[in-house]
Amino acid sequence: MVVPAEIYTHHRKVTKDDLDDLNHVNNVIYVQWIQDIAKEHWEVRATEQLKKEFIWVVIRHEIDYKKQAFLGDEILIETYVGETTFVTSERFVNIKNAKTGEVLVAAKSMWCLLDAASKRPTKITEDLRSVFHKK
Repeated sequence: MVVPAEIYTHHRKVTKDDLDDLNHVNNVIYVQWIQDIAKEHWEVRATEQLKKEFIWVVIRHEIDYKKQAFLGDEILIETYVGETTFVTSERFVNIKNAKTGEVLVAAKSMWCLLDAASKRPTKITEDLRSVFHKK
């Protein structure tokens, strides 16, 4: 039986610091949010032992910017893990307007699991895969 991936969410409000010269959320901020929610998902779901033994590094981002967000907008950021290979894991992130549900940004990132001590790629075991799936 395939256990579905957990959809992890985070809410935030657009602040002045998030804006660019055009007064909408800067693309760099979206990338930061994409990385932040991935890290937060790991931090919330992984055991302390797993967090000591392993680290994740991003090796690729694919980002589609669909709509703009402005000062004061309520944002919903959703993420879930897709296909996992021997040492890499695909992660999807949708950044939405929390009131309308419109997708502002859709991203797919590839992450690589590293051994924390050696900083070398390491096998993603079934135990590690299960961290991001519903229980």
